Amino acid sequence: MSTLLDTITCPADLKKIPRDQLPALAEEIRAFLLETVSRTGGHLASNLGVVELSIALHYCFDSPTDRFVWDVGHQAYTHKILTGRRDRFHTQRQYHGISGFPKRSESSHDAFDTGHSSTSISAGLGMAMARELRGGSNKVVAVIGDGSMTGGIAFEALNQAGHLKKNLIVVLNDNEMSISPNVGAFSSFVSRKLTGSYFRELKKEVQGLLQNIPAIGKDILQFARRAENSLKGFLTPGMLFEALGFDYIGPIQGHNLPQLLEVFENARGLDGPVVVHVMTTKGKGYAPAETNPSAFHGVGPFDVATGKTTGGKPGAASYTGIFGDTLAQLARENGKIVAITAAMPDGTGLTGFAKEFPERFFDVGIAEQHAVTFAAGLAAEGFRPVTAIYSTFLQRAYDQVFHDVCLQNLPVVFALDRGGVVGDDGPTHHGVFDLSYLRHLPGMTLMAPKDENELRHMLKTAVSHDGPIALRYPRGAGYGIPLDQELREIPIGTGETLAEGDDVAIIAIGITVLPALEAARTLAEKGIRAMVINARFVKPLDRDLILRAARRTGCIITAEENALQGGFGSAVLELLADEGMTGVRVKRLGIPDRFVEQGPQPQLRADLGIDAAGIAAATEAFLAAKGASAPALSMVK
Repeated sequence: MSTLLDTITCPADLKKIPRDQLPALAEEIRAFLLETVSRTGGHLASNLGVVELSIALHYCFDSPTDRFVWDVGHQAYTHKILTGRRDRFHTQRQYHGISGFPKRSESSHDAFDTGHSSTSISAGLGMAMARELRGGSNKVVAVIGDGSMTGGIAFEALNQAGHLKKNLIVVLNDNEMSISPNVGAFSSFVSRKLTGSYFRELKKEVQGLLQNIPAIGKDILQFARRAENSLKGFLTPGMLFEALGFDYIGPIQGHNLPQLLEVFENARGLDGPVVVHVMTTKGKGYAPAETNPSAFHGVGPFDVATGKTTGGKPGAASYTGIFGDTLAQLARENGKIVAITAAMPDGTGLTGFAKEFPERFFDVGIAEQHAVTFAAGLAAEGFRPVTAIYSTFLQRAYDQVFHDVCLQNLPVVFALDRGGVVGDDGPTHHGVFDLSYLRHLPGMTLMAPKDENELRHMLKTAVSHDGPIALRYPRGAGYGIPLDQELREIPIGTGETLAEGDDVAIIAIGITVLPALEAARTLAEKGIRAMVINARFVKPLDRDLILRAARRTGCIITAEENALQGGFGSAVLELLADEGMTGVRVKRLGIPDRFVEQGPQPQLRADLGIDAAGIAAATEAFLAAKGASAPALSMVK
């Protein structure tokens, strides 16, 4: 049987649907989201919460002529469905499928690539300014969540937008923050009517009349403006936005389509920057997601009837979970340890720590720059802050790591979760640059564990270190290796030899170490004797161990799950060059000079040639190209 959703292949088709049928369309979209995401996994709660909002935006505006910029973009599923990607939606976040985030290369309706938060207002303002420069008349709409409003860049953009006074519509999707105590029918009514065309024309006429009254006209006009602002401040939480130079509309009930349509039609006619404050419910329409939106923020396949995940078998504990448990263990012994996260207590494994040590846990919101400098302040006063941030998100705080931590040599621990390829979230979330962007900072110590047990010891090492130190570990489950109960410090800058060999030395870091060991076993079956070294530290390198391996084999393979430019392999090359060992042949395995697309981690590692099979094949080919004899010893130091 044909449905309303079946008739929509582009936003123009949506506009053909009578308004009174739009609520039925919203329910069809929710059912479609549940049916699809329950099979593929994805961001569910946030998308269920913006179904009506997405419909209203596309009904009132004309994409792609009008530009939509979705902050973060993980809530743009309905947008994708309405813009011609419903037939491919089952491939979202899948290998070679469509992205789980807006992507300009995917559709003309995706005006801006997003994946990190708080950027939409800046990008939208840039588009609005470009429109002015070329003399256009299209609308620009930035959709930003209340969580993303905690990012400093959002306020920087609001400040400039209010100053420039260009036409820009900012939709604040408020689904958590308690910034709107006056939500109700009356406040919604006032906001809608104060922005309607009749009121706006009347307001202009009254202003003109008052200004022309001799002597007292300007005073009366100022009084009238103060009265209007007082009314809006009493009824709504919009004074902040008004102070920044925005017209404020809201709060509006975000699941009431007639109200949304009226407000957006009014907002189209306003001159200057406008904030439309919309109240929505995460997980709307699906009880398990409404009850526990955090659990359904990013979810794997699940059973719709029960809300329980499916398809997975109990396995090894995750690196994230082991990090959180170990930090709590260390905090019981050391009252100076504090934990900091940037709106990701669950994702970084700190929920248990927060419950046990609420006074020593700080969630600063989506504000990585502040998180780092906040940690620096704590460290300057004698505490040991552990700042747990996804690798890709710490990139946003690079300047703070440099200026506020390293320059002062403060003992801040950077726990970099999701180091390396992360899977289905794709290029915005892969943490494949941290070894490069942290390695060159003076005073920084940088390490990565080969397995979950070594992670525990490295965390002990980190909180005991007197200086900046970063611990990088991957997303996902560990190897199931037994965990030592007694934690020990690893001497800074020391690696370990895991296998002996004279033909080649495979020097690996982090998640590539055990695959390198497996590759060595494969090579041994072919008569190739490979030494395997777990470097453990990217900075400082174990100079003596690496130089001994170079002298012994004359041939080195480096393996890392990081960009090759400036990464671990580059560090090894620099060491050999500094020591004059130019005769040693080196092959670096890692991430080439391109962005890595989405897909399962094992598949991506195989594509990149950094799994066990890839390391073995690359080593064998490298040795074959070398020829029968190794470099003469006279060529190496």
